[in-house]
Amino acid sequence: MKIVGGMNMKKIAFIGTGNMGGALIKATCKAVDPKEVLITNRTIAKAQELSDELGCCLAQNNQEAVKNASYIVLCVKPQVINEVLEEIAPVVREEAKKRELVLTTIVVGKKIADYTEIIGLKELPVIRTMPNMPAAIGQGMTIAARNEFVKDAQMQEYFSLMKESGLMEEVAEDKMNAAGNLSGCAPAWAFLFIEALADGAVQTGVPRKSAVKYAAQTVLGAAQMVLETGKHPGELKDAVCSPGGTTIVGVRALEDRGFRGATMSAVTAAYEKTIGMK
Repeated sequence: MKIVGGMNMKKIAFIGTGNMGGALIKATCKAVDPKEVLITNRTIAKAQELSDELGCCLAQNNQEAVKNASYIVLCVKPQVINEVLEEIAPVVREEAKKRELVLTTIVVGKKIADYTEIIGLKELPVIRTMPNMPAAIGQGMTIAARNEFVKDAQMQEYFSLMKESGLMEEVAEDKMNAAGNLSGCAPAWAFLFIEALADGAVQTGVPRKSAVKYAAQTVLGAAQMVLETGKHPGELKDAVCSPGGTTIVGVRALEDRGFRGATMSAVTAAYEKTIGMK
């Protein structure tokens, strides 16, 4: 669906249709009527393809997107965010005089104050989020923070718009880097763990395809048990480790090789990289 102007106000607009932006757009189109969703991208043909697939609306440029939606979600790469903000700033300031408008971002490294400063509107409602890759299949973990100008009803509505992406939780902005870093980076480490489990199974004679399936489902089930039982992971681990059994021997092998220490180091190393980004 190609829309070039004169459109009715949409509920939400996405600027950027890359991997993460595309995943969130697909999730939102499951939560609301796709006709309430407006998208645009630097390469407009890419946005057109997604628009045709989902039935959502297409804006021809970033400024048009801002003019025609209540929630504006920035899904661009960190290296171009300043350029995009400077482009839309005049339109955001003008539109904010007429109606309630909320700016939302998934861009890593920028604080909420950076957005209001570049836009030139201190009282602009801004929601800063950090979604992760599993949002693409509705199993994401999104961390969100807001400034004092975002109303409770607006925050709740945004969460409702994104509900099909997975779990969402609000934190204070000073916890964003730590919490968002964990949820954002950990899927890669989990994939690495699943691959390693499968490799070990292959070494002991399990066919590769089956090994990957068994490893992935086992990790999925373990994660779901943590969430559904509310028990500490250590308690659940202890329940699996019979005295003198095979599992505790494997735990010892992991600990001998610094498994937990290496994992903690991965989290802290990624965090330090995150806070160093501008």
